[in-house]
Amino acid sequence: MSKALTSFALVAVLTALLMALSLAVARHGYPYGTIGAKRLDDVADAGTFIPLAAVYFFSALLMMILPIRVAGVVLTHAADAIFWTVIVLFAAIIGGLAARWGFDRSNVLPALLNWRFLFVAAVVGCHLFMNELRRNILLRSLFFVVFAAATLACLFWSFTI
Repeated sequence: MSKALTSFALVAVLTALLMALSLAVARHGYPYGTIGAKRLDDVADAGTFIPLAAVYFFSALLMMILPIRVAGVVLTHAADAIFWTVIVLFAAIIGGLAARWGFDRSNVLPALLNWRFLFVAAVVGCHLFMNELRRNILLRSLFFVVFAAATLACLFWSFTI
């Protein structure tokens, strides 16, 4: 957990510095600053968490039914990579919003209240409790169904509000 928090903080700070540099260059009238800020905004979009969550939940579903060695391969080669991707993308969003807040202090709070960030919490929460879910056969059976429903919901439900 501390490694995830340290990575999150480092990526958020680095993204905030890059966004601040881009915004400062744009403020001085150079078009490269707006290009850099737009590229950082395009990389970190809250909508990308839905397909990432679908892939993560599918790998978690496989870990619930596969034998321990194969489940370990799925954990280390799929679930961990997706977990770190979610951490990095969320940190990039937070870092970019922090830099924007420092420069113009507008449109930051509505962007932070995006409901798609619940998928970040779901992936991180599942990843932290995956060991406990694998130990208990009742929890493993129950979360097989939960992960199947979550995978299908992330893939096929439109989530319009």
